Amino acid sequence: MPFYTRGDVTIHYEEQGSGFPLLCTPGGGLSSVMSGWPRQVIDAFDEFKNDFRCITMDQRNASGGQSTGPVQVEDPWGAFADDQLGLMDHLGIDQFMFIGFCIGGPFAMTLIKNAPQRVRAAVLCQPVGHAEKTPDAMYDSGMDPWGPALCEQRDGLTMDTVQQYLHNLYRIQPDFMYSVDRDFARACQTPLLVMPDDTPSHSLQAAMDMVALAPNAQVTAYPWKEEPGLKATTIEQVRGFLKTHEPVAAAR
Repeated sequence: MPFYTRGDVTIHYEEQGSGFPLLCTPGGGLSSVMSGWPRQVIDAFDEFKNDFRCITMDQRNASGGQSTGPVQVEDPWGAFADDQLGLMDHLGIDQFMFIGFCIGGPFAMTLIKNAPQRVRAAVLCQPVGHAEKTPDAMYDSGMDPWGPALCEQRDGLTMDTVQQYLHNLYRIQPDFMYSVDRDFARACQTPLLVMPDDTPSHSLQAAMDMVALAPNAQVTAYPWKEEPGLKATTIEQVRGFLKTHEPVAAAR
């Protein structure tokens, strides 16, 4: 599996398949790593390899991954987007589609905010978001186990820095999708497909609010993952959504 380096950031990535590019990010919060695909509700990197050029990556500083970089306190969501866009640049890719699981929801919206002309469509599968009953679910998972594990590996990194980093990820905007606000969702023209979930981290309300606010958002059935037949139908819905939004010249 290859690496690309940009300044003080090194990203471990993999790609397979051919066709229009599809950037796939697995769930796992701040431990989003390529090796986690078999544990996802859908192994999108494998599922769509016959339809698209699938690209995946270890996110920066993810536990168990090989991508590294500074703990970017000032703009943490922007740093993830810079890594993802930097990988696309490294691969010579201008426009692409995106499917993100869990923390991939805020990843998708940051990419769309920072580079709207590059993301043709995005699938938000079980996106994280603020939930009134469990407002610190994502923050707490960063404080333990992610933060202490990273501090053990990184000389000079303290839990004070980790705490500020997590605050800026999840508490500076304690509502909705964390990386964008509701006004941005109302103005977002990018086609979205939302696949809701309902756990302490995967806020059903935040997912459904995105569907209600974004003018070009669609939603799958909910619940969709427990019954095998419905899950299979939902996967085909995702495939159809993505194929609808690939450029005509790339469609086969």
